[in-house]
Amino acid sequence: MDAFSDQQAVARYAEGPPRLVPGFDSLQRMVMLLLAEHASDDARILVLGAGGGLEIKAFAEARPGWRFDGVDPSAEMLNLAKVTLGSLADRVCLHHGLIDRAPEGPFDAATCILTLHFVERDERLRTLGEIRRRLKPGAPLAVAHFSFPQGAGERELWLARYAAFAVASGVEPAQAEKAREAIAGRLPILAPEEDEQLLREAGFGAVSQFYMGFAFRGWVAYA
Repeated sequence: MDAFSDQQAVARYAEGPPRLVPGFDSLQRMVMLLLAEHASDDARILVLGAGGGLEIKAFAEARPGWRFDGVDPSAEMLNLAKVTLGSLADRVCLHHGLIDRAPEGPFDAATCILTLHFVERDERLRTLGEIRRRLKPGAPLAVAHFSFPQGAGERELWLARYAAFAVASGVEPAQAEKAREAIAGRLPILAPEEDEQLLREAGFGAVSQFYMGFAFRGWVAYA
């Protein structure tokens, strides 16, 4: 069963990223600051993969004038986002579906956090292109997801490190191993060089890496 349609898994979602993604809270703050370098106090922000609402909540609390359009393919995760946002929800419009369901914009900035590693390469490129098309010229996009070298032995090493971090964060070893196996078998993870190239192919410029946390990496790029 898709974990993002499993109501019990969705209910526990908020527990996951802080334990599984090194520096998750700091990652959110860094993304907010990167967006704020270019986005005005009353900016409109596109958030792709908004289910759960964690990053929108962090951004909305830090920037009270920002408004958000969040897009996610899971209705259950969008319902969780509404609960997570609480009184902040009046500054957020949530859209069920993929990037094609996002408004045309133009947006002042965009984010896609812990999402693109679920998307195959060709669809990932299309998605990035559709995000860029909705951004104002020069607007920033911040992305972060699984990304690590794919050479002989390297993939296994980075996934082992992911599992080790999970155990060190309090996840049961058997659960961490199950997650490692699922990620290895199901996610179309790319090497960092490929991720950067996709951003450029989609029309973004000034691509730079701002974050690395074991198996996760993050970039900022500009439309």
